[in-house]
Amino acid sequence: MKKTLSIIALSIIGFGLVSCKKENKETQGTETTTDSTAAATGATADSATTPVTAEAGVASPVSNQPSTSIALAESNFDFGNIKKGNKVEHVYEITNTGNNPLVISEVKPGCGCTAPDFTKEPILPGKKGKITLHFDSTNFDGNVQKYADVFANVEKSPIRLTFTANIQP
Repeated sequence: MKKTLSIIALSIIGFGLVSCKKENKETQGTETTTDSTAAATGATADSATTPVTAEAGVASPVSNQPSTSIALAESNFDFGNIKKGNKVEHVYEITNTGNNPLVISEVKPGCGCTAPDFTKEPILPGKKGKITLHFDSTNFDGNVQKYADVFANVEKSPIRLTFTANIQP
């Protein structure tokens, strides 16, 4: 069992390294879902909640925490034009809209050019946490789209955060 898990982990890591080669656009099949709490409270697209994107078929790390619900201020960010070689970051704000503490167990970027930081301690109901994605544009030209999957004790885990940038010489 451990050998099988090691092989799977190495395969995923290998894929992540390969996907960081120079590329102009990354395309991934995603499934868009929305937070049911936002619908129940009558929130609109103009409010602080946005649709949450989750990748179908991704195995989530096992969590023994009771499920909760969340709202994101945004799930996609556009850096606009940035100079090649610049290192930029963006903070995604996450709010626990459920009744149980929100535990973010892992944030997995799509490639090695993106590094995550996130709130490690449980986020109590009604409180906010942060997920910061750091992007190094050194190996890219033109338009890029990147992502990171957030694994947490929510029903539709992982949650996909995305960003785009136009890398200028």
